[in-house]
Amino acid sequence: MTRTVQAIALGCALAFVAQPAWSQFAPRQQVQPGPYGGGFIELLITGREPGTAAARPAQAGRLAARTNIRPISGPDPFAEPDGSGPQRGMDPAFRRQVVSYPGPEAPGTIVVDTPSRFLYHVQPGGQAVRYGIGVGRPGFTWAGMKLVTQKREWPDWTPPPQMLARRPDLPRHMPGGPANPLGARALYLGSSLYRIHGTNEPHTIGQNVSSGCIRMMNEDVIDLYGRVSVGARVRVI
Repeated sequence: MTRTVQAIALGCALAFVAQPAWSQFAPRQQVQPGPYGGGFIELLITGREPGTAAARPAQAGRLAARTNIRPISGPDPFAEPDGSGPQRGMDPAFRRQVVSYPGPEAPGTIVVDTPSRFLYHVQPGGQAVRYGIGVGRPGFTWAGMKLVTQKREWPDWTPPPQMLARRPDLPRHMPGGPANPLGARALYLGSSLYRIHGTNEPHTIGQNVSSGCIRMMNEDVIDLYGRVSVGARVRVI
């Protein structure tokens, strides 16, 4: 009996020495089982090891680094104009919609109403698809009749010499992509420098901001691009 008591006392002493002194006073964390009951199933579903309170953020960070995951910032160029995408906060008048159109233009014609900052794609039956646009700032507006001579998806951008003279800080060439000022699609108008194109600045829609080109939301210019063929007539007023 005496030897048994001595062994127990010795074991307790060793345990006391092996445990850090601060841990005697630190409150023990009460870990509640997760919704999956803890154990191996909890680990598989949630990434939380059995007996821990939460997944380890350091491991998640290392995983993101290994897979080259980066957060996506800025507006989604393909979001639908339902108020949840980049058009959220925009004047509802500039959202894409079908409207009555009593004008004389034949179906398939594009009409750019510069003063009102609307673009119409004329449909049969006295209707048109109306889009909000950004147009030329004072001194850069124009009017006339053009034809769509080219169509490009995610076009490259090469600023013309006239623009570089005003803005020598601009790049001499920029490949197509979400950061490109021409946006997701471009319709080239005749042999001019003017285009109907998307934008990387959706907040400028409804304003006089460009050097003469007609800007559209990326999702709107994608929609128009699918409706229009090379040779379509474009009337700018």
